[in-house]
Amino acid sequence: MFTLIDGKEVSAHVKQQVKQRVEQLRQQGIEPCLAVIIVGDDPASRVYVNNKKKACAATGIKSLEFALPAETTQQELLALIDRLMKDDSVNGILCQLPLPGHIDEKAVIDAIKAEKDVDGFSNENVGKIWLGDYDISPCTPMGVIELLDYYGISVEGKNCVVVGRSNIVGKPMAALLLERNGTVTVCHSRTKELARFTAAADILVAAVGKAKFITADMVKPGAVVIDVGMNRLPDGKLCGDVDFDSVKEKCSYITPVPGGCGPMTIAVLMKNTLAACEKQNDIQ
Repeated sequence: MFTLIDGKEVSAHVKQQVKQRVEQLRQQGIEPCLAVIIVGDDPASRVYVNNKKKACAATGIKSLEFALPAETTQQELLALIDRLMKDDSVNGILCQLPLPGHIDEKAVIDAIKAEKDVDGFSNENVGKIWLGDYDISPCTPMGVIELLDYYGISVEGKNCVVVGRSNIVGKPMAALLLERNGTVTVCHSRTKELARFTAAADILVAAVGKAKFITADMVKPGAVVIDVGMNRLPDGKLCGDVDFDSVKEKCSYITPVPGGCGPMTIAVLMKNTLAACEKQNDIQ
């Protein structure tokens, strides 16, 4: 019998903790503030930005939106980021990806310095994760850690396999599991005999972006299965990287899609914004 990991429940718990702390800061005259930049009118990006604004409202974090036209130049975008970096009332800056093709995403990520990089994408923040000395971490991987903690799932000594090596999820996920004393293997598109690795995992994190890629024969009986994927099927329905219906009968814990890791990403963004605010105000 498996346990369904409820990302909505855990997300609400994390946001409630953030809300309580934000209320305490407001009593001290400190108002956490997140600036969100969106360039162009990509429908998916608009949904994500709206969800972030709702989360800010729910936690009491001030939200600023900068909606720029698709033809905005890289120079104009970088100038806005520079202005927000210099604005002491802004604690966190998030530029919604993807950006229009004529803008260099790396240049934009590099322009958001570590102290206001609430996405956790900057070189400095990524380096700190691997050193185990960080205040801010990429939202989705830390969301996975929050899920494991909430359900009392220990990582220590476990065989952890991460399928996917992206800079946003796979690599930082491996670092966070390693910090929790897991024995970590990172698999990817060039891995030979992939099922040999996944079938040995006590904790399996799937982040490959391929619908129903992980099947029951690739999963160890009793494993904890975390599905980070978000794919849209031809009929319009959402599904993850894990074949949920077959795998659920074999594992001990599993995240659904939607409703698993997705809600946690925004919850951790709120937590990161709070952490940035506290650090900028020298609050321990």
